[in-house]
Amino acid sequence: MKALLALEDGRTFPCRSFTGHGESFGEVVFNTSMTGYQEVLTDPSYRGQMVVMTYPLVGNYGVNPVDVESSRIHVSAFILREYQDFPCNFRATGSLGDYLLAQGILGVDCLDTRALTRHLRTAGAMRAMISTRDLDPASLTARVRQTPKMEGQDLASTVTTGQAYFWKNDQRTFVKPATPLNASVWPDHSGRPKVAAFDFGVKYNILRCLERAGCDVLVVPGATSAGQIRSLSPDGVFLSNGPGDPEPVSYAVDTIRELIGYKPIFGICLGIQLLGLALGGRTYKLKFGHHGANQPVQNLITRKVEVTSQNHGFAVDVNSLDPELVEVTHINLNDRTVEGFRHKKYPLFAVQYHPEAAPGPNDANYLFSQFVEQMKEYM
Repeated sequence: MKALLALEDGRTFPCRSFTGHGESFGEVVFNTSMTGYQEVLTDPSYRGQMVVMTYPLVGNYGVNPVDVESSRIHVSAFILREYQDFPCNFRATGSLGDYLLAQGILGVDCLDTRALTRHLRTAGAMRAMISTRDLDPASLTARVRQTPKMEGQDLASTVTTGQAYFWKNDQRTFVKPATPLNASVWPDHSGRPKVAAFDFGVKYNILRCLERAGCDVLVVPGATSAGQIRSLSPDGVFLSNGPGDPEPVSYAVDTIRELIGYKPIFGICLGIQLLGLALGGRTYKLKFGHHGANQPVQNLITRKVEVTSQNHGFAVDVNSLDPELVEVTHINLNDRTVEGFRHKKYPLFAVQYHPEAAPGPNDANYLFSQFVEQMKEYM
């Protein structure tokens, strides 16, 4: 079925829908991973974005109920060079096309993804729309320019949990609505560190890694107050990944600022940006973001280079951080952006990349152990 993708700068790309009639809009970004498309689709950090996969053949290993990072697909549309409708993998329980169709997500292929990616690298990530109904370039471009920009939107509030839950053995056990969030909700844990994890769009594998590191994990809504966290009396606080611009998530910044120095804090992705704002820093939007695997990051403490998986469109301005209080610990070797920092006085650290990435490199798994060690020092 014929379809058309139009960018806000007027560039258009003909394509084909393999999920039937539909329209979608969002910010279009590209992902350089060769595998892991189901993890990409279900990553809440992609909320409001249409994802272009640079690897040409997608769908060949199908989908399954295990390789998900949340309870649903979050991308606005999936843009491919060539879709494979006949998966061949012993773990597959269905096709990618049926998976997208079941959740009302538009999938297109037969699009020149190389040309689109090169254009985005030059012009930057931008708003776009795909339609099977409106195939007129001028009309579709005009409609794109009327859609809202991602900057200034609080997208984290659209993906956070509405109710606190415990994570254990890949299962969520929700705290009953009438139950007050205080120290009595924790199960007997025989000395296991208790982690209050803020959900700004948390990925399941982050929770798995925290549990695997020996933690009891209570996931709380992103708008949970500092007073509620103190009532829980956790051993540590985790700040999750999430979508979009960190500045509109001001309620979380205020809460984090109140919690600095209270307990050890560990942040990932959006978590580092919110932490940077809470420490008085600034954030800014990257030209086309970091989306994909094999991003080189240097650990400035060990001098080792870690191969990382990343998904973010904003970054912390290194010049806005107070060097008397904050030490930059990791930098991106491609563009020298901040990839990690720690506080010089309080047990607080964060990274911009994803140490839990699955599929992805395992070079940064040590960060979860580092968090546990800090918590045990303060227990």
